[in-house]
Amino acid sequence: MEDPESAGAAPPPGLSSLLPPREFLRSRKGQLLLAESVLSFIIFICYIASLAASFMMAPLLEFLLALFLFFAYASKLNEKFKGVHWPLADFLRCVTAAIIYFAISIAAVSKYNDGASKAAGVFGFVATIVFAVDFYITFNDLVTFLKQGSSDSPEGHKAEDEDSDSDSD
Repeated sequence: MEDPESAGAAPPPGLSSLLPPREFLRSRKGQLLLAESVLSFIIFICYIASLAASFMMAPLLEFLLALFLFFAYASKLNEKFKGVHWPLADFLRCVTAAIIYFAISIAAVSKYNDGASKAAGVFGFVATIVFAVDFYITFNDLVTFLKQGSSDSPEGHKAEDEDSDSDSD
């Protein structure tokens, strides 16, 4: 009897079916989302162990949002659900995360003296940079998408408007 893996058959479904495809992990978006998830989780753990525990909710929410988007993009939910404007949602998430991480990192580093707060602040500054890079890239993708959509739309609307104006005369 031949082993199914040696015959080139797909592996049986299991825990490996939950893992994202390697192509997505090698992509720039996959690496950014993975870095955002890992950094947010580390910052969350640091805030739990610190005196600045009141800041722990922001990294937890960012971790969950980054993890959701990681699996949404990996499983191509963005192609299945066209009603959601994925680049805009991702852009807004990145902008707010960068601003929030920058603000709470300054507060954690300047106000609290324990090591965990300082570590959370330093990781927060790194996360700010990662989220800023992600929103810059997402913004460029969003602008090109809107330019493509706007180049098609106005001409069609102008022709329809001219036809409706000439009909009303």
